[in-house]
Amino acid sequence: MTAWVNGKGLPVHTVLQAAAVEERVLRALPMLVVVDADSAGTAGLELCAHLKADPYTAIVPLAAITNRHATDVVRSWFSAGADEVITPLFEPGEQAGRLDALVTRAQRDVAVNPSTLLPGTTEIEREFKRRMELGELFAVCYADLDHFKEYNDRYSYYDGDRVIYLLSRILHDVVKGMLGKEGFVGHIGGDDFIFVLPIAAIGEVCSEILDVFDTLVPYQYNEQDRRAGYYFGKDRRGQLHRVPLMTLSIGVVTNQHRRFAHPAQVSELATEMKSYAKTQAGSVFVVDRRHDREAGEIEDEE
Repeated sequence: MTAWVNGKGLPVHTVLQAAAVEERVLRALPMLVVVDADSAGTAGLELCAHLKADPYTAIVPLAAITNRHATDVVRSWFSAGADEVITPLFEPGEQAGRLDALVTRAQRDVAVNPSTLLPGTTEIEREFKRRMELGELFAVCYADLDHFKEYNDRYSYYDGDRVIYLLSRILHDVVKGMLGKEGFVGHIGGDDFIFVLPIAAIGEVCSEILDVFDTLVPYQYNEQDRRAGYYFGKDRRGQLHRVPLMTLSIGVVTNQHRRFAHPAQVSELATEMKSYAKTQAGSVFVVDRRHDREAGEIEDEE
């Protein structure tokens, strides 16, 4: 463990009381909690169980280290919720490999959206940074459902979750199916999604996404609403109004005519374009053609 920690240059805080460990973890989530199983004994097992029982602290990977390799010892730690148990059965190289895999796995697990298992905001920002550092020309597409709140009000949150999952599969299957590793799809949360692709692929990919979405989304309604193409819902004042079936708006920004200085700038511009797309009727994608120093026009694509 000492060799592994020193090799990564990680700061180490040694805490002797289980309660103090729990306090530190709650205050600032660490990269890894390591328990000396031989010294901690029952208190260590209880600490492990407490940390893993709390959804907030459960995401922190926990490894137990023991000089014993008895099956009952290993089983007791896994039963308490430990993510890994390092024993003398493993050679030092394998021990280090297991710790590497544990940390990598934990970082990956918390970086995905739990409802769709697509990369979350952390991975989305990392993708922006990666492409910017490589000097690539790329497009960031912000997809958002129209009339989704009204759909939830008429049907249910369960049905709404199903629509969000359907959209996640459409985006993933189209982007990955058409572009492979050149495409990236992430889930910000709710009905907000980001996908990244080469500039040359904007028209073909976005058109395919909208076609598939418009084909499948009517079947998320009952037959009466589907045939009518609308239903009556209440606005914030309680007044009835006609609500059309859901559509999809995609705002697109590129670094073809401007320089992205920071991932936050990319997000801000993509949000602006998404908001503009939502002012258009039907399922559309709009591409920002403006230059850094020009007040150009926004170009619509449908």
